[in-house]
Amino acid sequence: MKYRTFGKLGIQGSAFGLGCMRFNGPASGDSIIDESKAIGLIRRAIDGGVTYLDTAYVYLDRTSEIVVGKALEGGYRDKVTIATKMPAEAVHNRQEMENLLSEELRKLRTDHIDFYLMHGIDREKWEYFKSIGAPEFFDDMKKAGKIRFKCFSFHGPYEEFEYILRDYDWDMVQIQYNFMDVDNQAGTRGLELAGSLGIPVVIMEGLLGGRLAKAPSNVQALYDAFPVKRTPVEWAFRWLCDHPQVATVLSGCNEAEQIDQNLAIFDTVEAGIMTDAEKKLMDDVRRAYISRTRIGCTGCRYCMPCPNGVNIPGVFSAWNQVSLYDTDPRHSWDLQRILKNDEGANRCVECGACEAACPQHLGIIEGLKAAWAELT
Repeated sequence: MKYRTFGKLGIQGSAFGLGCMRFNGPASGDSIIDESKAIGLIRRAIDGGVTYLDTAYVYLDRTSEIVVGKALEGGYRDKVTIATKMPAEAVHNRQEMENLLSEELRKLRTDHIDFYLMHGIDREKWEYFKSIGAPEFFDDMKKAGKIRFKCFSFHGPYEEFEYILRDYDWDMVQIQYNFMDVDNQAGTRGLELAGSLGIPVVIMEGLLGGRLAKAPSNVQALYDAFPVKRTPVEWAFRWLCDHPQVATVLSGCNEAEQIDQNLAIFDTVEAGIMTDAEKKLMDDVRRAYISRTRIGCTGCRYCMPCPNGVNIPGVFSAWNQVSLYDTDPRHSWDLQRILKNDEGANRCVECGACEAACPQHLGIIEGLKAAWAELT
């Protein structure tokens, strides 16, 4: 495992950070998470050298922190740093912030949180957090030793990112970034701005919700023609780790094989590793993807549940998969499941709740219309 310095903090962390948002449920389907399997995966990652775990209060119906806490028993807590998050919708005053932090500490079975993040903020949420005294609360909790570092995760345009980054003494920031998002959200400008201020950057959605893990035919042709052979996942992570501002790259894993593959990849990547020819390859890959992608949904599920029963990320996933991989919609497992469960876009009444919740600021309503027309 390669280790990287976290900017002005001066601490070392693993280049591969384990994301704890996407663990699968058991085969029986009676729970949102297979607890014993998830604990095994977390410990397998730590045994392989991972030192950074990312969770949040709301992940997996508020069970992710509980499972992480159980996984860190038996001495594992001392081997890692934990990142978790405060959602704006869960707090309205100082007492509620104190209660939330205490609950998270109990779930995680620890006396402190290393990286405590204001969750998924844009300028509006940042102004809300300021109005209820969150910056002062974070300062006080850092002095009290209950949190080590004051952080935020971000979804929104670059201009809002720059404003927030300069408006408070942040210790770390987490952004969505990958070779497809160079001009989206904080983007490359945001990454470089944070680096210039000495603020370490943790990367989420490095594979765009898994969409970059399997290359469509025109992209795979570019990879195949390149003299050095690597998997799409390795190319994506290698591109990210080439950036010196990146502290760690989060990756969610559902199988032991995925853990092992990531450990092997992150044993070889470091800043400045990409050659000019490799950078050009990734520029070509980006253009090839752009020519095929239908909508930039990452499957984060912030739009869910839909009040009218539409499986919004499922519809968009099916639409993108059909477009990216040249498959017949009738062979789309996602679409067949949606049809079976009556979760199609035909149920949409254009209420707009999804668009208000979408961190990608997607035109969901029009997207659903177009997707459903093509898929059916």
